[in-house]
Amino acid sequence: MKLQSARVLSHQQLYRDTFLMWLSCPPVARGASPGRFLMIHCAQGYDPLLPRPMSFHRFRETDGQRQFAILYDVRGRGTAWLSERQPGEGLTVFGPLGKGYAVSRDAQNLLLVAGGLGVAAVIALAEEATGRGKAVTLLQGARTASKLYPPKELPKAVEVLSATDDGSAGHQGPVTDLLADHLPWADQVFACGPNAMFRSMSQVLREARTRKPVQALLEERMGCGTGVCYGCAVFARRGVKLVCRDGPRFELRDVYPY
Repeated sequence: MKLQSARVLSHQQLYRDTFLMWLSCPPVARGASPGRFLMIHCAQGYDPLLPRPMSFHRFRETDGQRQFAILYDVRGRGTAWLSERQPGEGLTVFGPLGKGYAVSRDAQNLLLVAGGLGVAAVIALAEEATGRGKAVTLLQGARTASKLYPPKELPKAVEVLSATDDGSAGHQGPVTDLLADHLPWADQVFACGPNAMFRSMSQVLREARTRKPVQALLEERMGCGTGVCYGCAVFARRGVKLVCRDGPRFELRDVYPY
């Protein structure tokens, strides 16, 4: 995978500890799509050594050039360094990587389920789907209201329902509490979030006695992003799979049977 230089176009703190960065890198943007990701080197030198995986969050066309955004939380030294980058500065990146979401041509009603920062990966899908005239409902969950993605940043056509652990906004409890009521409406379900959310989703689907297709983007620590280090291995129905190379999109039932 060839290293590329990306230029920071804009950078802002969108909400609590969460930053939105727009980047220009035509070779990476060319093959990017919702659900895929790129690796970003978050250092001037080699400390931290390993790059960080980032989902493609949004896309736009400006002056004939396709640009993309990432959405990330500050969680450690690498993302703290990234949060200090200014417009005009460069970043070393490579991608696009992985398998993104696959929307059926016949699917009209799309249900998106996002837990925490998993919302970063589903927004591009929401924008693309509404642009094609599809109906989109987003169920988003977070610990508290200040960690919810601002609905004003979404297309107006997207219906948004929220859940918070502390009850400070929307439903009090996990976002999966909202899933059962919306399953009958959905033609396809797309999800991204922590493993605990996927386990809960599989339980809801099992109780609903449905085999409705659910595409899940798994979140795992990655060292290389290319399948060399085996740091993101998971157990699936057909054996061990690598999230970076075989995913991050999986059929939920293949990893969390229901």
